[in-house]
Amino acid sequence: MSGADDLKVLEKNLIAEIGGAKDLTALDAVRVSALGKKGRISELMSKLGSLPPEERKTFGQTVNTLKGQISAALDARKTELETAALDERLKTERTDVTLPVRPGPIAEGRIHPVSQVLDEVVEIFADMGFSVAEGPDIETDEMNFDKLNIPAEHPARQDHDTFYFAPKADGSRLLLRTHTSPVQIRTMVSQKPPIRIIAPGRVYRCDSDQTHTPMFHQVEGLVIDESTHMGHLKWVLQEFCKAFFEVDEVKMRFRASHFPFTEPSMEVDIGAEAIGKPGQWLEILGCGMVHPNVLKNCGLDPEKYQGFAFGVGLDRLTMLKYGIPDLRAFFSGDLTWLSHYGFSTLDVPTLAGGLSS
Repeated sequence: MSGADDLKVLEKNLIAEIGGAKDLTALDAVRVSALGKKGRISELMSKLGSLPPEERKTFGQTVNTLKGQISAALDARKTELETAALDERLKTERTDVTLPVRPGPIAEGRIHPVSQVLDEVVEIFADMGFSVAEGPDIETDEMNFDKLNIPAEHPARQDHDTFYFAPKADGSRLLLRTHTSPVQIRTMVSQKPPIRIIAPGRVYRCDSDQTHTPMFHQVEGLVIDESTHMGHLKWVLQEFCKAFFEVDEVKMRFRASHFPFTEPSMEVDIGAEAIGKPGQWLEILGCGMVHPNVLKNCGLDPEKYQGFAFGVGLDRLTMLKYGIPDLRAFFSGDLTWLSHYGFSTLDVPTLAGGLSS
């Protein structure tokens, strides 16, 4: 098939086949049969080499023109079929705008209660002028114990209470911090007073039951300057408890205690009225005035500077405020539990709008 009449017949047949294609699959089959490597037009192009030179140019131009016309017809038919398919789809896929909006990932996702409580605590203390300080989870004996005035024979330094790494060649050992107090030490070593920080983060101890886990969360506070006293400590803790539990008044009592890094030291209880259980007391944190030895260990003059420190478990605060009975569930990865106790991703705690609203 090389004459002009044959080419017209071929063009007529291909145009008919293109027009008769009922869907995109059939149209693609026509394209392959015409323009594919072994298609009818491609076979014509392969005959150019066997033609006399005087015929080759004319025949080549004619075949190229035919190829262009067929390609244009294929594109036009493809557009028609795609438009028809879209119209058919729109007829069958209709949206009932009266239905309620389906919740998306933002509405279905949940913030872990501990993360939410951390944001609440940061919001409260930021309003009092505290900044957030952070430090490494892996610490040295010096930062975790020595500079905090904790003696070598203290029970907290034993293997049954602290996670130690393998000893180094010089006999020293790194450990997983047992509190966020090393962040206070690092701050006092690197920053001159006045200091007003909170130090939230993960801490680790060898303990596991309904109210204890090997890893938990803690936030500690530190204030160092030349005039801070016990009254300031009590006021800060009282204002924090009122803001956190979202009550107008809170009963507090301070019981004498002992911590190596504070003197005097106190345990703090609050009246359970704050969580709807009148007539009971709840122990929530420990605190005290920073021990002079700790100030000396950090290069601060205890005759010039003084301050207070406190520490509270974020997990315990979460359990008290939101009525969660078992600490171990915090780390179970149970999506059903999280959907019940978790918070909306858009529920950002603010003092103005309400911490837990």
